This record gives sequence, structure tokens and C-alpha cells, in this order.
Amino acid sequence: MTNLVPIGRALISVSDKSGLLDLARALHAQGVELISTGGTSGMLRTAGLPVRDVSDVTGYPEMMDGRVKTLHPAVHGGLLALRDDDEHLVAMAAHGIEPIDLLIVNLYPFEETVAKGADHATCIENIDIGGPAMIRAASKNHRFVAVVTDPADYAGLLDQMKAHDGATTLAFRQKLALTAYSRTAAYDTAVSTWLAGEIKEPAPRYRSFAGKLAQTLRYGENPHQKAAFYTDGSRREGVATARQWQGKELSYNNINDTDAAFELVAEFTQGPACAIIKHANPCGVGQAGSLKDAYLRAYHCDQTSAFGGIVALNQPLDAETAEEIVKIFTEVVIAPGASDEAKAIFAAKKNLRLLTTAALPDPKKGNLAFRQVAGGFLVQDSDVDSITVADLKVVTKRAPTTAELADLLFAWKVAKHVKSNAIVYVKDGATVGVGAGQMSRVDSTRIAARKAEDMAQALGLPGPLTKGSVVASDAFFPFPDGLLTAAEAGAVAVIQPGGSMNDQAVIDAADAAGLAMVFTGQRHFRH
Repeated sequence: MTNLVPIGRALISVSDKSGLLDLARALHAQGVELISTGGTSGMLRTAGLPVRDVSDVTGYPEMMDGRVKTLHPAVHGGLLALRDDDEHLVAMAAHGIEPIDLLIVNLYPFEETVAKGADHATCIENIDIGGPAMIRAASKNHRFVAVVTDPADYAGLLDQMKAHDGATTLAFRQKLALTAYSRTAAYDTAVSTWLAGEIKEPAPRYRSFAGKLAQTLRYGENPHQKAAFYTDGSRREGVATARQWQGKELSYNNINDTDAAFELVAEFTQGPACAIIKHANPCGVGQAGSLKDAYLRAYHCDQTSAFGGIVALNQPLDAETAEEIVKIFTEVVIAPGASDEAKAIFAAKKNLRLLTTAALPDPKKGNLAFRQVAGGFLVQDSDVDSITVADLKVVTKRAPTTAELADLLFAWKVAKHVKSNAIVYVKDGATVGVGAGQMSRVDSTRIAARKAEDMAQALGLPGPLTKGSVVASDAFFPFPDGLLTAAEAGAVAVIQPGGSMNDQAVIDAADAAGLAMVFTGQRHFRH
């Protein structure tokens, strides 16, 4: 098998022109003939580089607004010809096809065009055809052709050529081909996903997902698991778009938990709010008149679990809040901005990671969520539905007070982000007990109440924190026992979806206990 292949001719056609001139000058200096198209050709020629237009190679002008320019045997024959196959060489000679040893192509900016909210026609025009066709041809023939699809690989290409007297190794070309095939796969995925959305097709016959490597992780959930972090190009505010100011690299679990925390705190837009996450579940959520007080309310829900947790804020981090956060060990803090004073306070804690974003994610705008199972994967819309007071149905004799309604809606927002079975107690705009991930709803209710009682003792407060609270259940109470457990803990109002065959028995139990209860008609399972 051929290993070293010298580069004599290169075809260059790029949308992203960063680093292009330096690369082209270096190639020219090594005696590589440059062939190019359209704007790329013009840029190279303006820079004083000798360049041959593709139209001179094909004998046809670019036409149809540039839709047809490289789809020609003179191009694809030059990319696909096997240099050690006599029949291929004879065909090349007979038809005047010259070999192309290097293809440098990056694609029309389709993903960026969609992300900007462009109209349908503009998105269609930004679907590249000739680029993917050439990339696939060159990648298939990587025994003889090097294909570069990312400016990040320009330096590596030049290093290869310098080390091997103007040639590339097979191992290098194989890696380039892998990147190239991955790129066209991701590109086609973006187009098909966009088109499915345009025609509102919830279950296309084929579904694919793609991403761009953002970080190779030290390990996955556990040290024996390999892992990496990929971005999907959606540009949703969060971990993928955040700037890290300090601290070591984020781990797999850090990224997962930080995402959960930021998505939760984004649900709260009326005043400062804080969410503290541990193992993808909230151990405290608070809202107050200041960010510091919101943090303290969240922290006092479960101080034990907050240690080593993830803190998410819905407003820029200030110095006063930073002073409170650094009193205990915290893995990550994420916020839509941070003051210089807050950054200086955090700088003394080298292991604390600070991430800032330009804004909060929009809780009403979701993505596709998918999960692998044996032999396939499940796909669904992310859970973006929300509830207002107008959506609630009072089903008990006593209606909730205005203050209780505010806490019920707060609890409902939090329950949406707690692993099922989820029970959330809230009082005065802060969680006071969270029960997550239990097989029995009654057990979740008991665990949340017990943790609230433990916290009251730790804070030196009389009685359980759940006394006078409201409680949210992510799905209906199938029997009165869970609701009665919450009432015994001191809850005075309940929010739940309803829809059980035993709804009336649960309502009767609520009335007997003097509880106010509202139905949402909507559940929030989170597995």
C-alpha cells in the first residue's frame, strides 16, 4: 500500500477563509499548483498567488449561481483515480484528467445560517452540494489524496509536508478522511433535522445526531469509562457556550450537572434565583430579593448535599454572593456574567470552576432529547411546557391563597427538573425538602420530609421546615397515602397533574385534611 504521497496539485474551495492565505502561500512555496473556485480564487489572485480556475480545468463556466462548478469528471476523476491502477491511468490520459493530490474544502455555512433564523429560501441556498461530493470522493481515495475540511488542520498539513519533503503519510491521510466523513455526516444531519422541523415531521424514517468535539474528557461517569464532550451547533446558552474563567477542566459529571442546574434556574425570571445541584438533582432552589439571599435559601434546604455541588444563578454573580459561595467547597458556579470583584474572590479558590454565559437558556425553547437503549435510541421533544395560574384547576373545597399559589408554581417548576418519582416541598419561595428518584412516590414524600426535619435541627429551628409548606408531585398520587404523608409533614397545599383512577379518593383525603389542591393536567416525568 502506498504510504508517502507527494502533493503536486491542490484544489481549494472554502467558505471559511480564516488562515487561507498563509496556507496557500506555504503550498505555493513548496511548488504546489493551486486550483480554485469563485470567491476563493479571487482572494488568492488578489493576494498575488498564481491560481488556476476550476472552469479552466473542466472547460465549463460556473453556472446556475454557482450551483454547478465542480461536478465534472475532470474534478472527480482527478480525486478518485487510483494511481496504481493501469486502467485508471489510461482513462485519465485519454480524457485529459490530471490528478488532484490535496483537497481543501469547507462547506457553505448551513448550520450558522439556520442558527441566525434565516428564511427557508436562504437556508436552501446554503446547502452545499459540490463540497460534500468532492470531500467524499477524496476521502474514499485517501490512499492517494489528502482532504482537509477544517482550518484547524492547516498547521498539521504543513508540518506533514515539511517533515516528509512535500508529501503526506497514509496515517495522516486516514485521520483527515475520518474527520472529513464525520463532517459531511454532521452536515447532512443538520440539513435533515432542519427539514424535519420545517415540515413538522416528528418521526422521520431515519434520524441521526451529530456533534463537534469540544473537549476530550479525562473519563466518563466513572474512571474506567472513556468520554468526550461534543457541541451540536444549536448555540443554546449553557455549558457549551460558556466561558470558563478558572479551575481545572470540567469532568463528564460536572458538565452533566452544570447543564441540569442552569436549565433549572432559567425557569425563574422574576427576581434573583439560585439552584444547587448534586448528581443531576436539585438539593436546593431559592428565590429572593438579592442573589445572596437566593443562594442562602437554596443552601439551607440541604446543606449536607450542597457540599461539592453545582451552583447556578439567574443573574450575574456579584461579590456579596461570591463571598457566601466560597464558604464551602463548590465544584462549579455558572451564571450569566460575573463582576470583576466576584472573579477576584473566586480566584483564591483554584479548584472552583467559574463559568459565565451571555444569557440564560430560553426554558420555552427546547431541543430534541435522545437516550440510547440496546439496539437503538429513544427520541423526544425536550420538556418545555409550563403552567400558569390560569391553567390550574382547584379540585378541593379550599382554594389556595395567593401566597400558596406562588409557592405551588415555584414547586412545580422545580419538580420538572427532579428525577422521578419527584416530590418537592416549598415555602416562601424556596425549597425546604426534595425527594428524588424513588420507586415509590410515598418514599419520595417521606425522604423529602425527613431531610427537611434534619435540616431544621441543623439550623436550630423549631419544627420541620415543611410546616406550612406546599408540595408538588411530578405525577399523580395513585392513592391517598402519599398526599397524607405530605400533610403529616405539615404541607397545606398540593399541586399535581391529576388523572388517576383514584383522584376522587385523593381529593376526599385532601378535603378531610384541610388541604388546598390544584390539578395541572400535565405531568413531568424525568428519568
